[in-house]
Amino acid sequence: MKQFFRYVLLALVLIAVALISALTAMRFAIHGREVAVPKLVGLNPMEAERVAVANGLLLVVENRFYSPEVPEGRIMTQVPAAGEKVRRGWRVRVAESLGPQRVTIPDVSGQSLRAAEMNLVRRGLEVGSVSYVHLPDTTSEQVVGQSPAPSATGVVSPKVNLLVAIPPEHTLPAYVMPDLVGMDIDQAARVVAEAGLKFGEIKTVASGGATVGTPPQSARKNPVIVRHFPAPGQQVFAGSSVNFEVVR
Repeated sequence: MKQFFRYVLLALVLIAVALISALTAMRFAIHGREVAVPKLVGLNPMEAERVAVANGLLLVVENRFYSPEVPEGRIMTQVPAAGEKVRRGWRVRVAESLGPQRVTIPDVSGQSLRAAEMNLVRRGLEVGSVSYVHLPDTTSEQVVGQSPAPSATGVVSPKVNLLVAIPPEHTLPAYVMPDLVGMDIDQAARVVAEAGLKFGEIKTVASGGATVGTPPQSARKNPVIVRHFPAPGQQVFAGSSVNFEVVR
């Protein structure tokens, strides 16, 4: 009987050792997949992408802001911060500095929405949110307000928000702008047509700023959309123009 209990006790000890070993191995496996986020602030996007990839991370240039302190083309903020532990494959979201504000905000009041968009893009600015208001004696899709104001200084973002008038009798169906980022131009054209929208201007941008998830260069047959205006989730009306930024 004593020998039986001795075997039982030995079996329990072996089971406990196996469980402890398994838990220890699991802990090492989990922590082995973690990395410390490197410092990307101060690097340019290409350098930051190389550093991120070398550490098993992905880089997303999420925003661009004016800054009198951070030189143009350098990373000014990052999330997560340097030193934080994350899993491999994590996306590090950064904001790139545009340097001091050198662009004069134009006055686009009175222009059509399409003309205002083209005016802003030519100056290196972006169309932010577009809101609509019913006003009498106005041309459809005429800009009646903007933010920042014309010639504003101390602007943080290169985006200009527009207020567009629609005559009261001109009631247009309203939609939520779908997310077309990652689609090629042919796919986007079909979605835009089905939504009753117009295909606007197409601008080609450097592939270094492409959104994560964009197909690799070798797999692209058509230009791929990395940004569009109006942005995903904004309210749009039937007949509104959609402008695109693409990479080839």
